[in-house]
Amino acid sequence: MLWGGRFKDKLNDNAMEFSSSLSFDINLITEDILVSIAHAEMLAFVNIISEDESIKIVNGLNSILKLYNNNEWKPEEFEFEDIHSAIEAKLFELIGETAGKLHTGRSRNDQVATGFRLWTKKAINNLSEQLSAFQKALLSLSEKHAETIMPGYTHLQRAQPISFAFHLLAYVEMLERDKNRLQFVFEETNFSPLGCGALAGSTLPLDRNMTSDKLDFSKPASNALDAISDRDFVLDFLNACNIGMMHISRLSEELIIWSTSEFNFIKLGDSFTTGSSLMPQKKNPDMAELSRGKTGRVYGNYTAVSTMMKGLPLSYNRDMQEDKEPVFDSFNNYFQALSVMIGMISTLTVNKNRFVNELEGDFIFSTELAEWLVVKGIPFRESHHIVGEVVKIAEENNAKLHQLSLEQLQKINPIFDETALEVFKVEGALYRKKTLGSPNPTFVKKEIAKWKKILIC
Repeated sequence: MLWGGRFKDKLNDNAMEFSSSLSFDINLITEDILVSIAHAEMLAFVNIISEDESIKIVNGLNSILKLYNNNEWKPEEFEFEDIHSAIEAKLFELIGETAGKLHTGRSRNDQVATGFRLWTKKAINNLSEQLSAFQKALLSLSEKHAETIMPGYTHLQRAQPISFAFHLLAYVEMLERDKNRLQFVFEETNFSPLGCGALAGSTLPLDRNMTSDKLDFSKPASNALDAISDRDFVLDFLNACNIGMMHISRLSEELIIWSTSEFNFIKLGDSFTTGSSLMPQKKNPDMAELSRGKTGRVYGNYTAVSTMMKGLPLSYNRDMQEDKEPVFDSFNNYFQALSVMIGMISTLTVNKNRFVNELEGDFIFSTELAEWLVVKGIPFRESHHIVGEVVKIAEENNAKLHQLSLEQLQKINPIFDETALEVFKVEGALYRKKTLGSPNPTFVKKEIAKWKKILIC
């Protein structure tokens, strides 16, 4: 135990099991040791311990990390409250009483807060790399489908024609926002609490700038009370995971729909699908379904931490031990979902001509017909009404728009001429779009080139 001098009895075994965080904060072992090394070197620099003592402590800490990484040492949950007490106990075992000098001028509070911030920064970098890899996979697929026409939807009803590449590029934009959101959290996290002690700093001449620099933080946190009790960076990290998983879930839903026999637009690769124990013909999009399902779990982690924090007075409270499991879980699920999504996108095949014939003369061109009338000088509201009548006539005759005759159109309004019939054709539909940000293949190809330059691919 790192405490206990004023207690008569040892901690109850059930209380020990209930309070131990070792099962999950062992994830912080590397960061905890890095923080301790920086602290030991700083203590020597300000002459609180000798250089020899610092070297002895640092060598001992490095040995502990090596033993752990080589599976030669694993602390037991029933014996230690957390990874910090386990490391200190092992350090005593390796170097003797000098280990007792390591905790000079610090608390577990600032030790944990610093290590957790280091871990979060590492996690953000790992997620950002995965997001970039995901964007590259989407771009690679987009390059092949700038002219692959498909319906765009609102309310899950056919709305206007778009291309598959245009649809995928929407997700490239989302993922960039995900990266920017994580970068904000990185900057918010990038302050060192080390040296803040339990809540109010120290009477010792600790050099907080030195430890901050050694641990690659931007600077020391300014207020010890806030630095120890702050978990805003945790909530913002969890929120970034929430929104990122929501984007993955939306694409997962679309992959599931597109891969149905009814839709018949894509086929997912065998390596990212599963079969049925009963029905031999089945090819199930389980990875997409799991990504969609795990989104709820990640949402729950944010709710757990925000609820835990809402009533806590400053500074540290043991409730805050509950911040780590949700973060580790959200990171792991988000990172794995990104990996799986990259695999699915990289191995799927597209039925490129799926909609070419089906969309010929489809009601999906109604907006274009209304805009054709606008160009002829008819106000849009009137154009909208006229095209509504055209659609009604087509429905009454169980016909598609291109199956209506010019005479039928002119009965609705004499302004219609032969050029109006061109609007109903799939060929050239995408190129008829004129506005920046539309699915016009010329614009789409420029966007792909832009993103490839940004992502260096």
